Amino acid sequence: MNLLQIDDLSLSIHGSDILKQISLSIEPGEIVAVTGESGSGKSMTALAVMQLLPHGAVAEGTIRLEGQDLLNRPEDEMCALRGASIGMVFQEPMTALNPVKTVGDQVMETILVHKAMPRAQARERAQEVLRRVGLPADRFPLSRFPHELSGGQRQRVVIAMAIALRPKLLIADEPTTALDVTTQAQILDLLKGLVREFGMGLLMITHDLAVVADMADQIVVMRHGEVVESGATNHLLRNMQHPYTRMLFEASGHQVTLPASVKPHPLLEVTNVVRDYRQPRKRLFEAPGHYRAVNNVSFTLNRGERLGLVGESGCGKSTLTRAILGLEDVQGGDIRLDGQPVFSGHSPDLAVRRKMQVVFQDPYGSFNPRHRVARLITEPFHLLETPPTGSGRQDRIAEMLSAVGLSPDDAGKYIHEFSGGQRQRIAIARALIIRPELILFDEAVSALDVSVRAQILDLLAELCAAYDLTYLFISHDLSVVRTITDRVMVMQAGQIVEQGATEQVFSEPRHPYTRTLIEAAPTLPDIGENVA
Repeated sequence: MNLLQIDDLSLSIHGSDILKQISLSIEPGEIVAVTGESGSGKSMTALAVMQLLPHGAVAEGTIRLEGQDLLNRPEDEMCALRGASIGMVFQEPMTALNPVKTVGDQVMETILVHKAMPRAQARERAQEVLRRVGLPADRFPLSRFPHELSGGQRQRVVIAMAIALRPKLLIADEPTTALDVTTQAQILDLLKGLVREFGMGLLMITHDLAVVADMADQIVVMRHGEVVESGATNHLLRNMQHPYTRMLFEASGHQVTLPASVKPHPLLEVTNVVRDYRQPRKRLFEAPGHYRAVNNVSFTLNRGERLGLVGESGCGKSTLTRAILGLEDVQGGDIRLDGQPVFSGHSPDLAVRRKMQVVFQDPYGSFNPRHRVARLITEPFHLLETPPTGSGRQDRIAEMLSAVGLSPDDAGKYIHEFSGGQRQRIAIARALIIRPELILFDEAVSALDVSVRAQILDLLAELCAAYDLTYLFISHDLSVVRTITDRVMVMQAGQIVEQGATEQVFSEPRHPYTRTLIEAAPTLPDIGENVA
């Protein structure tokens, strides 16, 4: 008997069809990956298994866990199953955790809610599962709060909560999307180890085919609420039958061709920059300590050049970015844009800062949902001494929307009317509208589907040719950095440990840390290659 058996599952919400005749099965100790673009129905399938469907949802078909029907099970019985027989790991660990409760209390909560054991034993079990996920009590006491942990450590806590009662089925919904490559590799190894150790079934939801190829026993490809192709991983990747599966595979390894760089002429010069953060006193009269987030960093970005910055979470990438933008003062060194200092004393020089723009990771959270696109993309106009008005303003809006592949008519719409990829195009249009000399892309494609990501990368290549862009591209996705930059810098513990031409650094890494990053990154097999 299969651990989980889904047959002909259909789901509608307020009359709109979401899932159509979904069928899949998972055996004990098996990893099944469900992949596809946003809106394909991956997460809704997982929520149907958990019976956490939104109001107005109507489901038909069968979902059985060890032969027991879940679809028509009363809510009180489902509450008893959730956490005990079915565990779930959500995509964003910070929102999945309660910021005002310790990690020990949150792991114990699952145990105590199900009255599986007394509090003292629940505490021991919490320590045990946290140790199993790589958070031993001597280094990570139960009294820590989520904000005291890194993203990867928080994800480990979420996994510990999910496995505290040794569930038979574990559902992981995009568990590594926001993680850097080394942390991603650790989390994937952890999940595989748990499957082997406890014999649980794992339903893995992801849009990353490189992760799927390396981890899953079975693959289920979904599109528009339907299963378009499924089968054993090795067989499916060598014998793709559906055009959509092949499109996803090709988009995952999409490469772009950047226009040739012009003759080097320095635009951004960062010299011996130091950024310290004050730490709280450990004793009443003791001097406060300092944490050095950026340690003596120096580099030059030439006009018309595309420079990448990679490294693990906490290495100092974001701190350095904020310093370049003039959002955080530095304790040492100098940052100059086109020969002018970004800081005048301890205050940013606004005349210099208006020459820079930034594109953020979340294309929805970086916009005010109450404003129309025309107002959103013209926000940078307040930086100009004489912003365009009247027909000149409308012409600039139309030009920028057209440049990023949208219609001038989209200026009158609200941001919720667009897909994730379209929102990121609007974010790029906002950054371009005042013709900045430097753009900083902060994880600008990490939250996008592989096909949308390929479109955005093509767009950047086109904009480089049309507008001679100069940008600093910050990302943990090494495959993206490799194709969209001319040079790359590798950052570790606040220092640049290696830099050089992108292809040279990736092909012949000199620093051990660079080699570790490259080895940790999941890679796609060639079509036709045996991946068993």
